[in-house]
Amino acid sequence: MKTKAVRIYGVNDLRLEEFDLPEMKDDEILARVVSDSICMSSHKLAMQGEKHKRIRYDIKERPCIIGHEFCGVIEKVGSKWAGKFKAGDKFAIQPALNYPDASGRATLWAPGYSYEFIGGDAAYIIIPKEVMEMGCLLEYRADNFFMGSLSEPVSCIAGAFHAQYHTRGGSYDHMMGIAEGGSLALLAGVGPMGLGAIDYAIHNPRKPARLVVTDIDDSRLERASQLLTVEDAKKNGVELVYVNTKTIADPVAHLKSLNGGRLYDDVFVFAPVRPVLEMGDALLGHDGCLNFFAGPTDTGFGANFNFYNVHYESHHIVGTSGGNTGDLIESLSMMAEGRLNPVFMITHIGGLNAVAKTTIDLDKIPGGKKLVYTHKNLELTAIADFAEKGKSDPFYAGLAAICGANKGLWSQEAEQYLLKNAPDI
Repeated sequence: MKTKAVRIYGVNDLRLEEFDLPEMKDDEILARVVSDSICMSSHKLAMQGEKHKRIRYDIKERPCIIGHEFCGVIEKVGSKWAGKFKAGDKFAIQPALNYPDASGRATLWAPGYSYEFIGGDAAYIIIPKEVMEMGCLLEYRADNFFMGSLSEPVSCIAGAFHAQYHTRGGSYDHMMGIAEGGSLALLAGVGPMGLGAIDYAIHNPRKPARLVVTDIDDSRLERASQLLTVEDAKKNGVELVYVNTKTIADPVAHLKSLNGGRLYDDVFVFAPVRPVLEMGDALLGHDGCLNFFAGPTDTGFGANFNFYNVHYESHHIVGTSGGNTGDLIESLSMMAEGRLNPVFMITHIGGLNAVAKTTIDLDKIPGGKKLVYTHKNLELTAIADFAEKGKSDPFYAGLAAICGANKGLWSQEAEQYLLKNAPDI
């Protein structure tokens, strides 16, 4: 059957094309993608092309479908999986397969980077056997698709929190996770992933007592404080403080003062900016753990780190690139239970036609997550701009009314309206 998809051929060479999928094998699954959230990692893939570590083939000859934050519906199941999956089931995918090669070593192969016939920015896909073999095809039971697309980025946040560790005084036992009841600083923390981290820190069972979130943009901080309120954090046992460090002469001293004059147990850095990373190092207290969450595009990126404190203050640093399947299952469960509501990450909506340009220009487009519906033909549009576009287009007028009644946020109602009324690609 034919599909439409955005494929990568080289550096910033992304093409929306129609082509034939191969005949599905007995150990594969045919699926329809409905939504995909465009990730900064896909932007980095576009920037690096064939040099990207997850590229598996010569993409000039065998281009790969991009996109890895997707949700959809199973259309047909190969006989090998007939007892486990069925047509009509909704699904989400954990793209970090860790599939072993012939020597048993885990590979970096991942949907959205490494495969010709599976990726999020497609109408129809063939799910290869390794996705099922690794337990990475997950049932999705919600009554919408966009939350399924957000489950992968939320799993990255969960994984980062789980990767933190501290030691039990005088022992070599590593206690995994943030310091429960401790102090946590999120630096450059009100981008889409930072917002998700605030949400997770407040509503996850393992909480800090104090959460300090920094940025250098008042409008972003204001939006964050309205979506994730100090009052809600307090109800959940967390003291939440937002602070703009842009004009503070000594931000380290100021952030210490917000923590009762003490340094922090855990620090997350959400921007690959050397001064921010070095500030994070300076904020670490005894046995403190710094999480470098932001993935740089510069392969030589570095910063000063105080190794005196590594030796005498037991400082440590971790970094994670994605979550694992357990993290994704946890994220889906927390969203289904209403403990996490990452819809505030979404600020723009588009169709499959908007994917290539949006992915290439992603670092220049303000706002949060860009959500695309892969069977639709829609220019990328900010939710905040629906009302203006609605003055001349009834479709956007309808979306503006729905989102306006929902505090300017995307919703199940908005998604259903779009799927029914938006033009097909």
